[in-house]
Amino acid sequence: MTQLTDRLLASYAKAGGINHLDGKNLPSKNAIERITHDLLRLVFPGFFDEKPLHSSELKVETAILMDEVQGRLEDEIYKSLEYRPIPSAPKGNFRSLARQLTLEFLSCLPDTRDLLQTDAEAAFQGDPAALSKEEVIVAYPFMETIAVQRLAHVLYKKEIALIPRIMTEWAHSRTGLDIHPGAKIGSHFFVDHCTGTVIGETTEIGDHVKMYQGVGLVARSLAAGQALRGKKRHPTIENHVTIYAGATIVGGDVVIGEHSTIGASVFLMHSVPPNSVVLYEEPNIKVHEKRKREVPGGDFQI
Repeated sequence: MTQLTDRLLASYAKAGGINHLDGKNLPSKNAIERITHDLLRLVFPGFFDEKPLHSSELKVETAILMDEVQGRLEDEIYKSLEYRPIPSAPKGNFRSLARQLTLEFLSCLPDTRDLLQTDAEAAFQGDPAALSKEEVIVAYPFMETIAVQRLAHVLYKKEIALIPRIMTEWAHSRTGLDIHPGAKIGSHFFVDHCTGTVIGETTEIGDHVKMYQGVGLVARSLAAGQALRGKKRHPTIENHVTIYAGATIVGGDVVIGEHSTIGASVFLMHSVPPNSVVLYEEPNIKVHEKRKREVPGGDFQI
């Protein structure tokens, strides 16, 4: 056992990959997940809580939760800054900067919440199976994912490392919808069913866009690796576009013009003008009527 321990320690020394060692730590994945859940409680009060919430308690409960989230998020942002300082930020005390960034992020919650209400409205209007916007918020996995992505996007724009990706991957693992925190998404967005849909980092999506399950907005090639960092790799989807199930749109120079419809299973590597309809046409399919033969008693058997 001593020899095995020595070999494992040698592996640590050679390959690295150790967290919580000698004082400097990466942001905690578990802590970020708990913070993200509490952020959902703040943007959708009562929907992610087990106990009933009375209006007379709302102000106090919100203030308490905001204070708790501020302290815990500030600690995680501080770890992120130690891991990768923000290039555009002035040199100085990471603790002070972490506090400032946390307060700036929390100040964006009302605007983020307003934007999420447009998503709930789009989901309700776009799905005749929905009974109400309340059902959309409490039951639709899409709403949980887009809420987390919109929150993470605020942190992403502030150049905070690791935390936004931890947040969106937590949502991805829960719902099957994978939206990178860097994706720019307009108002009234809806992904029906949502399982298996992938939206890459440099994707730009306009207002009133509807998508279905299994859609991929992806990069043409990642063979160049890190040389592609910061470059536009994913498509642009303009306003009022509908993309049906299983469609894949590839490349950073691809623009889907407004009011266009992309049919199911389409694989698209070029731009299309506004008001286009793009369909996947299968080879000719012949449908034959089954022959019927008479059986005793006058009935027919197919």
